[in-house]
Amino acid sequence: MAREDNRLTGRVKRYAKVGAGIGGVAAKYAGNRLLGREGDQSRQAAELKAALGGLKGPIMKVAQMVATIPEAVPEEFATELAQLQANAPPMGWAFVRRRMAAELGPDWRSRFGSFEREAAAAASLGQVHRAEDTDGAPLACKLQYPDMQSAVEADLQQLKVVFSIYRRMDSAIDPTKILEEIGERLREELDYDLEARHMALYRQIFAGTDRIVVPEAREDLSTQRLLTMSWLEGKPLLSFKDAPEAVRNQIAETMFEAWWFPFGRYGVIHGDPHLGNYTVRGDAGDGGINLLDFGCIRKFPPEFVEGVLDLYHAIQRDDRDLAVSAYEKWGFQGLTNDLIDALNIWAEFIYGPLLKDKVQRIAEGVSPGEYGRESAFKVHKRLKELGTVTPPREFVFMDRAAIGLGGVFIHLDARLNFYRLFNETIGEFSRQKVASDQDRALGDSGLPPVGALAA
Repeated sequence: MAREDNRLTGRVKRYAKVGAGIGGVAAKYAGNRLLGREGDQSRQAAELKAALGGLKGPIMKVAQMVATIPEAVPEEFATELAQLQANAPPMGWAFVRRRMAAELGPDWRSRFGSFEREAAAAASLGQVHRAEDTDGAPLACKLQYPDMQSAVEADLQQLKVVFSIYRRMDSAIDPTKILEEIGERLREELDYDLEARHMALYRQIFAGTDRIVVPEAREDLSTQRLLTMSWLEGKPLLSFKDAPEAVRNQIAETMFEAWWFPFGRYGVIHGDPHLGNYTVRGDAGDGGINLLDFGCIRKFPPEFVEGVLDLYHAIQRDDRDLAVSAYEKWGFQGLTNDLIDALNIWAEFIYGPLLKDKVQRIAEGVSPGEYGRESAFKVHKRLKELGTVTPPREFVFMDRAAIGLGGVFIHLDARLNFYRLFNETIGEFSRQKVASDQDRALGDSGLPPVGALAA
């Protein structure tokens, strides 16, 4: 397998390409500050989007990640960054042949019964080709673009510039831990060996159900930068927006289980809420879905899972002491009564639909892109009055995924009893059982225990 290091020359080229656009926005903002002109955040956000709009690769994925993390950047910036498209033009056939030869050797074609020249999908870090093995079984081959490690490191450095602009405009949130978390998750997405193990983990988790299907990795046809897996037929989730209500509700219910069950029982979440990461199986008569991408998987210690459930019960019972304990388990520090009140605004929004034993929509009168914005604005306004808060790393993708899942429910206009689903899915929580099941499932999938990851 060809090795692609985090090369200095690759980083320098990427710094120049990405930094020219971002640096121009930063310099203009600094000039305004120096001259006493604060400027218009909406205009500055539009300028940043324009600077990034012509670029491809990791910076696009980073920008979209940032846009979907509550409070990572101001609302004006989030709105503009969310409009960036992560799709990249696919590599041409000559390029693909060289990449495949570098990963599987010069005789790579003999290891497939067929391999389609045109990519079935192309995104910010790689592209997918349909293929068949020598026995005719359908496959999906996910091939990483070249020099991605250098590009990721360069783009993460530029993200620091974006956050520094934000900090000079608004000091309510210290994004230090957000940057650390994004960096770690994005670096993990480059490791297709790791993604194959995450896939194996989810296959274990959902082995007992036919409604949630996970591809099977083909170790004999995979490398660290080529992931070959079984091809799963399905239709885009949004193609069911006009389906009968019973069908839409069934799909939404399956999506709820696909996200909350791994978290409540194994301390694991699928951290990328992108709609392209799910497809609906068949005619959705049973609400069956395929989970397709396992590059962004977040694993939590059982204590954190307990904190999430404790906060649910604290809001449900109006138990302030339990809320304090829960926030401490989440990793928040320097808690005061005022800070707890501010954080509870967000908690009441996230948990609100789960507290009422009735059939309802996840939210009323909002679009998927607006979901959570009003509550985030209220929290942000209060935090500005209280001083800088540093959200813990664990907060970042937990809330990003929750907002993404809520957006799916709004897209489907689903009406469910979220209270019942939550309590049935989580069941009788036991920290000891989660710890035991997590260690077993991670070990069987070739993954280290969560404690080793945090050490």
